[in-house]
Amino acid sequence: MSVRYQRKQYWNEPTMNWWEKAYLPEVLRGLFITTGVFLRNMGKWVTGRRGAVTTYYPEERRPDFAPRNRGKHVLTQRPDGSVQCIACNMCATVCPAKVIEIEPGFDANDPAHPKYPVRFEIDYSRCVFCGMCVEACPEDAIRMAPDVPNLVSDDRYNMWLTMDEMMTWRPQADVAKPYPPKPTLPVLPLVRDARGAHGVAGGVPSKH
Repeated sequence: MSVRYQRKQYWNEPTMNWWEKAYLPEVLRGLFITTGVFLRNMGKWVTGRRGAVTTYYPEERRPDFAPRNRGKHVLTQRPDGSVQCIACNMCATVCPAKVIEIEPGFDANDPAHPKYPVRFEIDYSRCVFCGMCVEACPEDAIRMAPDVPNLVSDDRYNMWLTMDEMMTWRPQADVAKPYPPKPTLPVLPLVRDARGAHGVAGGVPSKH
């Protein structure tokens, strides 16, 4: 027994007039628009003005980005190369698309800012590139560099931008709010006891 296909009815389903139902006039109107754009673009190139440019993305990328292009995210670094971010979650909170995920960590040896991100990732399959994360950051830890993110992928899980890529793609350390590097623990010399064996650091003799 065959089941008859029932076409789904939408609440805003468009209705065509008699001109659109005739089909051919609308086809001719589309060809007229396409030809007009083609001739205007050709006229610009022939007269020395710059017309539209076709780029075969992702093999080719245009160097002249649009003025409103915000680009790709970058995590700035401290003088010692560690990430400037303090994992305050301001960027993740203000993000309207909720695409930023931060896993904080704690470093007791860093008195300036013991909190740091263990994982900082952005889901580029849902990012709207509004730049609100950059404006909300109080530490100048996240920026956007003018470039076209590599969004070509057949798997949305490959579109997660990791912390390593954001730090190594175009490393930036000229932060507006610099912090001193994390202090290093003093290295105490090893001492030898009377039997010639190494003792523990700091001059305390070994028990062996």
